Amino acid sequence: MKRRRLLSAEEREVWEKVAATTHSMHKRAPISAETEPEPAEKHGHHPPKKPRFEMKDFQIGPSAPDLGWRVDMAPSLSEQLHRQPVVMDRKTHRNMTRGKLEPEAKIDLHGMTMAQAHPALIRFVMQSRDRDCRLILVITGKGKRGLDDGPIPQRQGVLRHQVPQWLRLPPLGTVVMQVTEAHLKHGGSGAYYVYLRRTR
Repeated sequence: MKRRRLLSAEEREVWEKVAATTHSMHKRAPISAETEPEPAEKHGHHPPKKPRFEMKDFQIGPSAPDLGWRVDMAPSLSEQLHRQPVVMDRKTHRNMTRGKLEPEAKIDLHGMTMAQAHPALIRFVMQSRDRDCRLILVITGKGKRGLDDGPIPQRQGVLRHQVPQWLRLPPLGTVVMQVTEAHLKHGGSGAYYVYLRRTR
């Protein structure tokens, strides 16, 4: 690093003459030829510090924090059906869910597309009502897990999830009184008991 050379007396005199002809844009102490502006830190002014990014330790496996409480998991289809209020006779409902009642009619939608299954379900329920049936069985199957290569996860068993919604919507909603998962002897979670309202 080179040492700075001090001005001679003659050079200093020339500098003072030049400096006297200038006007400062900002009110500051005059700068002499031998001095430089002192850094801001010497005057008690500190440049603003840049925010420091703190990288937290990455943890995996059992060391990772339990964040399960932050995830709002939707209830399963079984839980949704179990939580719905019982609007039919409770004794009949208990016998039905225990598999002690035999369905009077059944339809197997397994293997159908949604476009095929929806009209077939409507036709079956309406015909069952016309025949004064009270308990019918709708078989959907549990569904197979297909290829899931896309960014949106595919739901397993589309018909199994769709049929309870169809049974709540018009025209079936006014005919159906109760929907529950079938007992294991009648298909378990791959089938539904559908209890119909009494015809008048």
